[in-house]
Amino acid sequence: MSKSLLRKQQVDFILLSCIMSLVAIGVIMVYSASSHIALYKYKNDLYFLKRQGAFAFLGFTSMFFISRIDYHWFRHHTGKIMIIVVAFLLLVLLPIFPSINGARRWIIIGPVSIQPSEMAKYVVVLYMAKSITNKGNQIKSFLYGVLPYLLVSGFFAGLVLAEKNLSIAAVIMIVTIIVLFAAGCKFIHICLVGGFVGALGVAATVFQPYRMQRFLTFLDPWADPKGAGYQLIQSLLALGSGSILGQGLGLSRQKCYYIPEPHNDFIFSVIGEELGLVGCTFIMILFIIFIARGISVALNAKDLYGTILAVGITAVIAVQAIINIAVVTGSMPVTGVPLPFISYGGSSLFINLSAMGLLLNVSKQVKNKRSF
Repeated sequence: MSKSLLRKQQVDFILLSCIMSLVAIGVIMVYSASSHIALYKYKNDLYFLKRQGAFAFLGFTSMFFISRIDYHWFRHHTGKIMIIVVAFLLLVLLPIFPSINGARRWIIIGPVSIQPSEMAKYVVVLYMAKSITNKGNQIKSFLYGVLPYLLVSGFFAGLVLAEKNLSIAAVIMIVTIIVLFAAGCKFIHICLVGGFVGALGVAATVFQPYRMQRFLTFLDPWADPKGAGYQLIQSLLALGSGSILGQGLGLSRQKCYYIPEPHNDFIFSVIGEELGLVGCTFIMILFIIFIARGISVALNAKDLYGTILAVGITAVIAVQAIINIAVVTGSMPVTGVPLPFISYGGSSLFINLSAMGLLLNVSKQVKNKRSF
């Protein structure tokens, strides 16, 4: 058997190792961060661990299954997938599903909840990969090469924003800009789109009182330590008390009803308290390696479609990880973006791992052996 054929049958082992390591750390830390709350609320300290573990198993099953499907299959079915995701995004807005903390983001069916916005991030990548491949040099035109993607991505981001989810809507638009840049759009067009998206983000913040309050809290969380600034202050206390080596796994104090729902968006705070700077650095290194391998897969993909897919999927994870860590460390205003593979959330973990199957499939079909 030729070396080239062997190469086509193997996924990127370093990339796969990073994904599995991040999920393993996530499952362990979800248990550590949630055990007190689960024991009090559900009389079972393993409640969140069992659910996260089950979705991790389902996610890995989906990942390995999709990694065996030629990624070009998705190119032929992108339109159908887009219609399904739009239907879900509209369905979640119906009053038949409960509003949680003023937001409508979940389709709840029995014990299972589905968050359509998680699907929207990747369906935009699928659409852009297919369309950019067909567009050729027209990508350098604003009217034919940029505006259509701005409209389509804006449509999906708008539906997500209607769910009161500005953070994921912002992720969709940021990923769109990254993909357009990677596809070869003119820099001036990228700047125009970035400025426009930034202006919309500012408007969405200014005209929504609770978002404006979050921004003001970011500037000075101690101005309202028992109100709007409470969560960020507790996060900083957790990170500070962890010091270099941490308090030890399972020994966080802030997770005991100080940080609200510490197993979700602020799980990185608990990691910092229990595992210290060393643990946080290790996780950030894993994400950096993941991004580097994702870029390598994109550079070595055998066609433009595979390149755009790899760039988009990698960007989704990278943007979310950067935003989450920035929020937890007080580097940007508080927003609800989970830490990929680590924060608690069944549908998020399952969909992210399914997308990883697509990325791994691209890594199996490379044109040469260049790599980082």
